[in-house]
Amino acid sequence: MKFKIIGAGILFVVLSAVTIVVDGLIDDVQKSDVIVILGNKVELDGTPSPTLQSRLEKGLELYEKQMAPLIIVSGGLGKEGYQEAEVMQEYLVSRGVPKDVVIADNEGFDTFLTAQNTKNILRERSLTSVLVVSNYFHISRTVLAFKKSGIDTIRSAHAHYFWIGDMRSIPREVVGYIYYFFRKY
Repeated sequence: MKFKIIGAGILFVVLSAVTIVVDGLIDDVQKSDVIVILGNKVELDGTPSPTLQSRLEKGLELYEKQMAPLIIVSGGLGKEGYQEAEVMQEYLVSRGVPKDVVIADNEGFDTFLTAQNTKNILRERSLTSVLVVSNYFHISRTVLAFKKSGIDTIRSAHAHYFWIGDMRSIPREVVGYIYYFFRKY
């Protein structure tokens, strides 16, 4: 009986991980009111990490394809001493995006806060739809957080960056998704 319970638990985690990966790899790109790029680590020299740069490049690609007229970059103060959102904003502006198009959310310390802050920005501007950009393993939890925050129209696109560290991130996302699923908003 003990082995059946353990086996069922392992099967649940594996199937959940596969579902999260597949869901994250299937983009739902449609015109939206705003592109939301979720933050990630900034390097010690103040440049975006490869993961963050890949998210920014995907957001830039979508902006250039006119998928949304505004971009929200969201992230908090990292342990490296940089405001992720400000680094993200500078990156996009240095690549030709007008500064007034990029809204920096410096209070997006996690996915939940990014969703809440985005909801407030949308309400202030009478906007309703978002196109979220993150890595494939993070998309399912991001969409869930935005739905639970009261945003009805959520589309998604994943950054094209894959590395061995994803093997650590995927199981973490299974736990994170379950936590967000049961979390009170």
